[in-house]
Amino acid sequence: MTTLKVGIAGYDEMKARTMRIAKGEEKPAPGDPKVWFTSMESFAKVLSAGNRELLRVIDQQAPGSLEELAEITGRAKSNLSRTLKRMASYGLVRMEKGEGRKLTPRVIHDRVELDLPLTERAGPRKAAGGRQ
Repeated sequence: MTTLKVGIAGYDEMKARTMRIAKGEEKPAPGDPKVWFTSMESFAKVLSAGNRELLRVIDQQAPGSLEELAEITGRAKSNLSRTLKRMASYGLVRMEKGEGRKLTPRVIHDRVELDLPLTERAGPRKAAGGRQ
């Protein structure tokens, strides 16, 4: 599997970065995060101990459906569906077509790498070699 690189940035910072990229003022580096959270709190909720355990169960037991995952974990199907939708929106899982009309959860990445700036970034970052 692979590592998903995530970053933490406030809404305004993400919007400004997106605008700089759209205008050609900034080019994302290959190592930049692919997924962004708006706060450490949102990151912690999505990757809570319970949700990391859920990812482990999905990866190791490969349930064939949400119903089967609900049986394995003892969690309600509606709760699992909501949690997995959120995880899918962050690129942590994928819901694949299973038998019939059933959806099968699959873990996409086995690691997460967090890019967390400790000081605010000022404008576009310089690329390697001092260019923007």
